[in-house]
Amino acid sequence: MTDFAADSILVHLDVLPSGELAKSAAGLVGAAASIGTPVALIVAPAEKHEALASAAAALGAPTVLVADLGAGDTALTVPFVDALVAACDLVQPDAVLVSNSIEGRDIAGRFAARTKRALSVDAVGVARDDEGVIAQHSVYGGAYNVSSAPTFGAYVVTVRQGAIDARAEAVASPVVTRLDVTPSGAPAATIDSFEEAVVASSRPELRGAGKVVAGGRGLASAEKFALVEQLADTLGAAIGASRAAVDAGYVPYSYQVGQTGVSVSPQLYVALGISGAIQHKAGMQTAKTIVAINKDGDAPIFEIADFGVVGDLFTVVPQLIAALEAKKA
Repeated sequence: MTDFAADSILVHLDVLPSGELAKSAAGLVGAAASIGTPVALIVAPAEKHEALASAAAALGAPTVLVADLGAGDTALTVPFVDALVAACDLVQPDAVLVSNSIEGRDIAGRFAARTKRALSVDAVGVARDDEGVIAQHSVYGGAYNVSSAPTFGAYVVTVRQGAIDARAEAVASPVVTRLDVTPSGAPAATIDSFEEAVVASSRPELRGAGKVVAGGRGLASAEKFALVEQLADTLGAAIGASRAAVDAGYVPYSYQVGQTGVSVSPQLYVALGISGAIQHKAGMQTAKTIVAINKDGDAPIFEIADFGVVGDLFTVVPQLIAALEAKKA
């Protein structure tokens, strides 16, 4: 029987429909390693267990629990919660970390309710003090950084993808344990069928990208939004947009960054023609370096920018692109 460390942190890793670990896995394992000993939980078809366990070990998980997800099991969320309950009973962790993805939030909420544990969502960091694990948050549109902790019991925390830079060292020979899960029989929605939509793009996915170039109303039209794409391609960055740009029809909703869109925490965030409304800042203020270009020197975006250029973006950005291209040459 596997012995688990006293400071074990149980980490549920999302598995994509393609059978690979989600990009959030590296940050989750890294976060767990910064406050304890990671124990990864993977719920997937049995034939995927070996490859997924190796991938988790490469991210720094010394112990991996694998639970079967039958090919005929079409229930949403409940099988993952059942596995998380079984894993928690076995490991007795100090905390449970889950991705702040749509699926992850559903799993974390159901698990916390079923086991009567404290739940904290959309954390941008985790830490430990003398009393246990702490979750760190950026709240009120990024105006404040706060910490939260449970009164008792193992904390359940969903972690914003890209917010945590910590990475654990790869493990050559992980301990892989098959987890026996007793189905709870809890009511669950089911999937009749699905077809994975594969989008071919040379650009990184917005959620979790290391670099993001975002455009706002200041681009003036969908045609001129191409300037954002040009700078993004030069930097190897993902493309984002403010709600104003989305509402104006410049780009699809999937590009929207902010309180009602995607929350990002890249190493570099470049804001072009974005005024910096509080709803937008709520989704990007935790970026490590923020660069803003806007002709309005009083725009709120400059309050949080590390570097700012007051000027016409249609003049400044082409010069920036030319300088970057020249540096590559």
